[in-house]
Amino acid sequence: MVLPLAATPVAHADEKVVLGGGSGIVVDDDAYCTLTSIGTDSFGDLVGFTSAHCGGPGAVVAAESDKGRIVGTMVAGNDALDYAVIKFDPELVAPTNNVNGFIIDGLGPDPAFGQVACKLGRTTGQSCGVTWGPGQDPGTIVNQVCGAPGDSGAPVTVNNKLVGMLHGAYTDALPTCVMKFIPLHTPAVTMSFNTQLADITAKNRHGTGFRPTGT
Repeated sequence: MVLPLAATPVAHADEKVVLGGGSGIVVDDDAYCTLTSIGTDSFGDLVGFTSAHCGGPGAVVAAESDKGRIVGTMVAGNDALDYAVIKFDPELVAPTNNVNGFIIDGLGPDPAFGQVACKLGRTTGQSCGVTWGPGQDPGTIVNQVCGAPGDSGAPVTVNNKLVGMLHGAYTDALPTCVMKFIPLHTPAVTMSFNTQLADITAKNRHGTGFRPTGT
């Protein structure tokens, strides 16, 4: 069973808000989620991604740090692959590839068994763990990273290359995030970013030809 992750707020105002993979976002003023990545697409637009279960096309997006100001709109999505594409206003958003030291410097292939993956979520911060392999559903990967409500959409990287976005907890049999000494938490289900991009490209949607900021 996959349990979606979604959570609770804190906000400040800013002139041009800085957003990157791992930043907290607010969808339609009530869903707190995490931005997967931000960059440009082949249409020349500033776009980003998060989980589709955070909201769908037409939903408005604000930065958690400046909750009162809309800076983007969801323009495409796929519930089965759990992605939503956000078109941002470049006059209001300063994109970055480094959020609290978590760097995204390109796109990478789906991780193989045993590779260490890391995620940055707005709720639980950064955590890393091994990759166990493909999940039960198409386009999913199981990683020993942790997540909690609000981490949905969090970027998952291997060697600073974006490989996926956090989808949900693998099971509710264990805590979702206990990181004191060893990772005694349930694994997380990650959506393959390559699978999502392939779907976006096949439909020629916003996000086609995506390049993360700084690459």
